[in-house]
Amino acid sequence: MLTASWPDFLQRLASALGTAVVIGLAGFVAFRVLRRRWTAAVRLDRAARAPFTLFLVVIAATVATRSAPKGTEDWWSMLRQGIHIVLIAAVAWLVGAILLYFEDARLLRHRTDVADNRDARRARTQLLLLRRLTVVLVVIVAIGAILLSFSAVKAIGASVLASAGILSVVAGLAAQSTLSNVFAGLTLAFSDALRLDDAIIVEEEWGWVEEITLTYVVVRLWDDRRLILPSTYFAQNPFQNWTRNSSELLGSVEFDVDWRVDTDGLRLELSRILAGTDLWDGRVQVLQVTDAVGGVVRVRVLVTAHDAPTLFDLRCLVRERLIAWMQRHNADGLPRGRMELVESQARAYRRLTSDTDGLFTGNPEAEIRAARQGGGDQTASSSGTATG
Repeated sequence: MLTASWPDFLQRLASALGTAVVIGLAGFVAFRVLRRRWTAAVRLDRAARAPFTLFLVVIAATVATRSAPKGTEDWWSMLRQGIHIVLIAAVAWLVGAILLYFEDARLLRHRTDVADNRDARRARTQLLLLRRLTVVLVVIVAIGAILLSFSAVKAIGASVLASAGILSVVAGLAAQSTLSNVFAGLTLAFSDALRLDDAIIVEEEWGWVEEITLTYVVVRLWDDRRLILPSTYFAQNPFQNWTRNSSELLGSVEFDVDWRVDTDGLRLELSRILAGTDLWDGRVQVLQVTDAVGGVVRVRVLVTAHDAPTLFDLRCLVRERLIAWMQRHNADGLPRGRMELVESQARAYRRLTSDTDGLFTGNPEAEIRAARQGGGDQTASSSGTATG
């Protein structure tokens, strides 16, 4: 280890810090000039100013601590090791901030507050997942670099590499669930099967995809509850995606009404309702009788809207207005039950006095059968009477 006197060390430290200040001021001026012609430089300046300042200060400290002042050789190596760790962290912070800036700049190009936002939602889903992956990778690389800066870790590096096969198997088994969720999350984002703000039905619940991470998906349900599912769920189970190809949807409203319903009047009222609301997108307007059995007539209305929430509101509006119209103008068409009372013409049933009365009468053969039915005494009596 090189040694120097305290005045030489302080002079070297002041020189290094002065150089860092000059470079920092030059960078500040360059950004001020650049911001006049490139508006995005404002966000880059905000994102990179703190890590860049820390990087310059640590570089200056690293240069100044190449030689230790006399009398500090015992603990100076520990100080340099700490500065080296801070330098790795500063570089990781700066690199991560720059990468995240470019990813955020891409995010700002894709607006989701427009009618047709399918491509924007797909891009935002993929970029947000890449953003999280970038943070994870930068942190892992930084931790690995910090660990390799220790001599003890370098010494066991050969043995670690030799047992990499066994360690990879053990780590794979231990993190099987986590890794499968990570790969499932990447598959969801880049296969276009699921995007942010998609309207889906999952676990018999209806909601919107609020967040897609590396390991789980958050679904905001219609009543503002949050359903959190692992990414592997969407890779292994079926689910309904109402907005995969487009956000425009077709919905139905069904009524069971009486046979005397005025379907022409219902069609005119449907046209008036849709013409007076902004919920309808103007694509489909149909009213049909789809069934007529069991004493009722089934009427189905088909309407369209530009997204799932609007379609739900439109269906409720159409249902409510058509019911109100029937109550005022077509009361005969309201469903009702019918009953017919009929007087019975059937003869009264005469109960026999015994089990055998009237069953074996009318001719001699019937009398003999009656005697047999009545038992041996009756048979003998009948025979004696016939003989006498």
